[in-house]
Amino acid sequence: MLLIPAIDIKNGQCVRLRQGRMDDVTVFSKDPVSVARRWVDEGAERIHVVDLDGALKGAPVNLKVLEKIVAGVGSVPVQAGGGVREEETVQRYLDAGVSFVIIGTKAVNTPHFLRDLCLEYPRRIFVGLDAKDGRVAVDGWSKLSHHDVIEMAQHCERDGVEAIIYTDIGRDGMMQGFNADSTRALARSVNTPVIASGGVSTLEDLHTLRGLHDEGVIGAVIGRALYEGGLAFKDCLKAVT
Repeated sequence: MLLIPAIDIKNGQCVRLRQGRMDDVTVFSKDPVSVARRWVDEGAERIHVVDLDGALKGAPVNLKVLEKIVAGVGSVPVQAGGGVREEETVQRYLDAGVSFVIIGTKAVNTPHFLRDLCLEYPRRIFVGLDAKDGRVAVDGWSKLSHHDVIEMAQHCERDGVEAIIYTDIGRDGMMQGFNADSTRALARSVNTPVIASGGVSTLEDLHTLRGLHDEGVIGAVIGRALYEGGLAFKDCLKAVT
């Protein structure tokens, strides 16, 4: 099972948010590249990067930082998103060395965009479905759409996405555990691999996560718990092997 450390970038710094709120930011490092290298040195087999400024603006803001992260982690794959609203942006991310590009808001608001990308860039497109109370959030989590998250996941599967990253916004950054029930329900609704995100904070969470592997959950993105020292990455890896 993949455990993927998260690097959220705002103003060029590595930060974490609580419940996706841009006014509740904790800066963990002014050097995201060194943070990425640390996780790789500790055994990470993939890195998750989000351009938070880009997610709000609708276009990449921290692309230079992303390029440095990709260069800094060598052969370790990077999955990245934030502000991917144009095909040109997808190409820029791939040109920067990103292995998988995460589509969020545009996948919800303009469905044909996702389908076209999956055809143009097979096996390179992930979709990020961020939900609260079963509804999909868009525009950097600032708005709730009317779309049901499971129905949207099924639509994305038909479009041909390589994986779905599912985040329960209510749990994200709150250190209260991830929503295993909603993650399980979503994974059961599709055949596409699901990556859990938001709220993983204890080894018990990871044991629960491991139990979802047969349901189609292939891994999890972990953020605040790693940065605040609640979890040591080596212990996390042991918990899912």
